[in-house]
Amino acid sequence: MSLIEAIRDFYFTMGFSAITWQEGVMLLVSFVLIYLALKKGFEPLLLLPIAFGMLLANLPLAGLNAEPVYQLVTDPVTGEHVHKMVDAGGLLYWLYRGVKLGIYPPLIFLGVGAMTDFGPLIANPKSILLGAAAQFGIFTTFIGALLLNFIPGISFTIPEAASIGIIGGADGPTAIYLTAKLAPHLLGPIAVAAYSYMALVPLIQPPIMKALTTKAEREIVMEQLRPVSKVEKIVFPILVTVVVSLVLPAAASLVGMLMLGNLLREAATMQSTLHRLMKTAEGELMNIVVIFLGVTVGATANGALFLSPKTLAIIALGLAAFSMGTAAGVLFGKVMCKLSGGKVNPLIGSAGVSAVPMAARVSQKVGQEANPSNFLLMHAMGPNVAGVIGSAVAAGVLLSMCAM
Repeated sequence: MSLIEAIRDFYFTMGFSAITWQEGVMLLVSFVLIYLALKKGFEPLLLLPIAFGMLLANLPLAGLNAEPVYQLVTDPVTGEHVHKMVDAGGLLYWLYRGVKLGIYPPLIFLGVGAMTDFGPLIANPKSILLGAAAQFGIFTTFIGALLLNFIPGISFTIPEAASIGIIGGADGPTAIYLTAKLAPHLLGPIAVAAYSYMALVPLIQPPIMKALTTKAEREIVMEQLRPVSKVEKIVFPILVTVVVSLVLPAAASLVGMLMLGNLLREAATMQSTLHRLMKTAEGELMNIVVIFLGVTVGATANGALFLSPKTLAIIALGLAAFSMGTAAGVLFGKVMCKLSGGKVNPLIGSAGVSAVPMAARVSQKVGQEANPSNFLLMHAMGPNVAGVIGSAVAAGVLLSMCAM
């Protein structure tokens, strides 16, 4: 073999020889997301693993997503024909099993429950209505996606429309859980859209909140929440698990793990031995699963599949879903404000989307801009926590509908 032939053969083993323009574009997108995560601080715990997974998936010839290769061989002892694995496949293929089998999202919910105080929701049960109102964007976008079937070149099945609509809940794990079951081929664009909009909550929500409220409404100072007893905090997750699971079994895995995490949080103050479980759920386990989930979800954003009119429609519908969910929460907050005689600040309705606790912080920030003495964070946490439960319930409803 001549030197030139050796160099040529070596070149064809390099990724440079096989990279497509779609993969090049997705690499640039991954760089932008890494920049937003590191420089702008947009949900770095989620956005950085997703962006790096996207980067890995679009490196040609790396084989990180390669499926295992089996060969039919004859067993020398029994003489039977059996399939023998001759190539184990890529790393990301195996890590993705946790997404496909619905393992990672419930584990994320376990950690979220362990980190979340449900006290504001228990103290003000009416705030669950705000969390429910914010799910309006999910179902309107579900219908909107189906209406796009009248546009040539873009069509969505009912399971695909359901997976797109769930983006409006601003809950990444729920979006991944539902999409993995109903439309796994759309997991890349839906996951990227869901987590991107979660990260952009501070940019997307304030203009909508200000457009739908008056300055006087934003200045409303709410009364301090009542103290919540330990018994209430212990009974609440158990009761929610039983009621939701009996009414909507499809939501049991998400809601059940969320409530288990919260029960560990509250019980740890009563039984010190449970403190280790609580710390593991909100710490090491949560961090490990976030890395695996983020990288594998990002790795589904392959350039050849991602860059299509259908994907652009999903991104647009996701933004519409999130915006409508925010608007519905604020508008219902205005209704509650009127009915309460001006005691409810409508801004807390925007926290009904389940981006915990970022959406609640946005409500606090916008409220303080109008009235520096305003403190809405704890009031907004009620709808925010209700939104987490609401998005899981909405996913259960859609899953049940599509399974019929």
